[in-house]
Amino acid sequence: MQSSDDLKAVLKSIDRSGYKSYKTLAGRYKFEDYVLIFDKIQSDPFARPSRLRVRVPCDVAGFPQALYSSPVRRIALGDYLTRKFYSSCNESRQKVRGSGKSGALSIVPCGQEVLDRSSMFITDEYVEARFVAGLPADGRIILGNEAYAMLFGILPNIVRQSLKYQNLDKNALTKHIEVVEDQEFMRQKLVELGLIAFVADGSILPRRSGVDDRPMAGIMVDAGTLNVVNPGEIGASIVIPFKSPQSLRIEIKTPNRGTIGGMALAPGVTLIAGGGFHGKSTLLSALEKGIYNHLPGDGREYVVTTESAIKIKSEQGRNVEKVDIRPFIDNLPFEQSTSAFTTQNASGSTSQSASIMESLQMGAELILIDEDTSATNFMIRDVRMQQLVPKDREPITPFVDKIRQMYSDLDVSTILVMGGSGDYFDVADTVLVMDNYLVKDMTVKAQTIAIDYRTKRQIEGGDRFGELISRCPIKRSMSAHSGQHEVKLEVKGKSKIQYGESEIDLSALDQLVDRCQTRAIADAIYYGVMSYLKDLDSSMTIPELIKKICQDISEKGLDILSPYVRGDYAKPRSFEIGAAINRLRSLKVRQIRPKEQDQEGVVGEKESVG
Repeated sequence: MQSSDDLKAVLKSIDRSGYKSYKTLAGRYKFEDYVLIFDKIQSDPFARPSRLRVRVPCDVAGFPQALYSSPVRRIALGDYLTRKFYSSCNESRQKVRGSGKSGALSIVPCGQEVLDRSSMFITDEYVEARFVAGLPADGRIILGNEAYAMLFGILPNIVRQSLKYQNLDKNALTKHIEVVEDQEFMRQKLVELGLIAFVADGSILPRRSGVDDRPMAGIMVDAGTLNVVNPGEIGASIVIPFKSPQSLRIEIKTPNRGTIGGMALAPGVTLIAGGGFHGKSTLLSALEKGIYNHLPGDGREYVVTTESAIKIKSEQGRNVEKVDIRPFIDNLPFEQSTSAFTTQNASGSTSQSASIMESLQMGAELILIDEDTSATNFMIRDVRMQQLVPKDREPITPFVDKIRQMYSDLDVSTILVMGGSGDYFDVADTVLVMDNYLVKDMTVKAQTIAIDYRTKRQIEGGDRFGELISRCPIKRSMSAHSGQHEVKLEVKGKSKIQYGESEIDLSALDQLVDRCQTRAIADAIYYGVMSYLKDLDSSMTIPELIKKICQDISEKGLDILSPYVRGDYAKPRSFEIGAAINRLRSLKVRQIRPKEQDQEGVVGEKESVG
């Protein structure tokens, strides 16, 4: 390891040299209270910034061991420090000038969720921040003095502000960790209490906009009396804190905040009804994000949902590869089979059917669906349509006729937003009605209506839900090579992955919240293929492959996904990794069926149903 004086000497020697001379900086340098590590140095001032690390010994950083004494506390501390490092970098912008990305210092930005990230690595020996830096240049000529100012002036100040306990807001840091810890405790408590979700009283569920996930700000109105609590600004939005119906209210005692009261949802079928614009989708959106912990002040800190909840949407045009969708779609014209349904251009109904079947294969225990983002013919077929088009002429079995079996046969619950069809009253265990953003338990009334206004609709779902057929990926179809030799893995925002010669579209995955998760998903798929290559093409199913990948990440950390250190990973769930694999357009699989039912039938590349 070299000294900081050695770094000064190198910067002086390469001043005004060609940009590639920056490569001589590679290595580690011991500063007074931290080590600076150059992992990858950019080749051009307009290229992606260089990847660096700062490693501060624990005795210098000074964080009490209690702040990272458990996995969830370690994640929360890392999240807080990443946010502080990011804000400190922003404060230093424009202090060093030059071409391209000269002088830029940054770490990955964080959203409202607290994720397990690789940006901040915390051990019992040190705290390590992983960030990027644009090494200064004039055109392609090194600016040594500016680089010195950045590395010996700006960077040490960022380290002091963000990585030393003595300089942080200790109350804010402690609150951040305790709020995250309470959420994780509550999510685990759901299992003990036999629940699928909990929404705390006082939660602020609406967001500012479709592109701003922060809580809505405005005129605060008391949920019980509708009296104004906080007048806000003239013309501001009205914000109503969540209040649980008394019939569904429970209390959970948390380690830090104490007792928290709110609405508990039990397993089964929960229907969220109500008029348009009264908050149905807002509640469902909060529940779908309840799989994550949130930072203090988000408004959804104490909205928790079982970890195995999956949001399902219609995805016109998605790829489907040998999925048995017979529980929902069967008896196609011309005797085409859907036992191994394959298409490059799925319709709304077939895409939704495939997504549910894939999620069930992955072990989902809760399905979340909003009628606004669903295929109408997948959701319902009323009595009049049944009279016009008999069942033997309709391949689609609507979700209303399978939702109950999904719970009774597979123990998989559903939370469904449905404002357009009362036929779901017949299958719902709990009916919530949103009225001016207030939740009312209308289960008894809905059940009474179902009895008083029988529709004479015929149930079309049969006696059982149907089979879950295992699928084994074929290794050659999961190659990331573009051409003969080059491996191509490129992340294009949060929703696109270029994997070899195929593009993976993840835009329908509403529970994917960060580009860093997408980066990890891309590399996790490639890691899984390379690590378990010999097992593919045999009997390893997609869920088994993903289980091995996730187990390796849990045991060894996110760093196993790359041959070099990266600070831009956020841990994804197994469900999103599975969803990405299933949307890989080059994917080919082999089904594993019981011998007596071993048969294959494939619908052609062009979708013809729905």
